[in-house]
Amino acid sequence: MRIVSGKFKGRTIIAPGNLSARPTTDFAKEGLFNILYNNFYFEDVKVLDLFAGTGNITYEFISRGVEDVICIEGSAPSAKFIKETAEKMAPGKVRVLNMDVFRFLKNCKEGFDIIFADPLTKCPTLTKW
Repeated sequence: MRIVSGKFKGRTIIAPGNLSARPTTDFAKEGLFNILYNNFYFEDVKVLDLFAGTGNITYEFISRGVEDVICIEGSAPSAKFIKETAEKMAPGKVRVLNMDVFRFLKNCKEGFDIIFADPLTKCPTLTKW
């Protein structure tokens, strides 16, 4: 995966092969962030990345200046990878929680400016909804 814009533009991040997540494509990220960029001043927003997977979207947010990102990821290997990678890029700006997204949402009292959710279509928890 590659960061498409911002401070870390062009940086390639290679996720371990044992992760079950699939990164959002560069094409999709460019479209998403073009829309967001026209509606938010990234330095002032708080972001929640649900089903964070490889952390691809989180890295894009911190590359573009977001100072506060919370990632929720149910897979322990994925959460560990995100935490290690984000800490190298932007120490202290990303909090990674290895837990079920729906449990987090049920108990969350914080507010967010942007919430990004990109679950795998095979997510067993979603079939209950």
